[in-house]
Amino acid sequence: MAIDAVRAKELEFAPLTVEVERGRLRFFSATIGETDPVYLDVDAAKAAGHRDLPVPPTFFFSLGLEAPDPFGYLDVLGIDLRQVLHGEQSFEYHSLAYARDQLTLQDRIVDVYEKRGGALEFVVKQTAITRASEPIADMRSVIVVRNPEAAA
Repeated sequence: MAIDAVRAKELEFAPLTVEVERGRLRFFSATIGETDPVYLDVDAAKAAGHRDLPVPPTFFFSLGLEAPDPFGYLDVLGIDLRQVLHGEQSFEYHSLAYARDQLTLQDRIVDVYEKRGGALEFVVKQTAITRASEPIADMRSVIVVRNPEAAA
């Protein structure tokens, strides 16, 4: 099964708007082992010059999981989840985000390519994260799809 690259790049994703919650930021920070009180305590954050708890690096990925069907695009492309691996994740930050911010995530497929004669297919998804119209971050994720029907 080969992914139709043209069709993949034409997929339209509905934007997702979410509010960043303090409790979730604290939980995420504690989970990743963050000990800087700026990420855990509002008073410490304000004393450091922030208006609220700042969003720690990589948190944006978890916001995308709040979509009603965060991996639904894989179904649309006919990709069997049992053949999927997480290949890569990267972030480009433009501005800080904080607890209580309303952020909008806009996903789009920017590339589909193959290696090993089609045995491995790669789907590259770009997510623009904004607050109102202000760019906050760009997130790029790559999934690897194993195609057992292709000759390696």
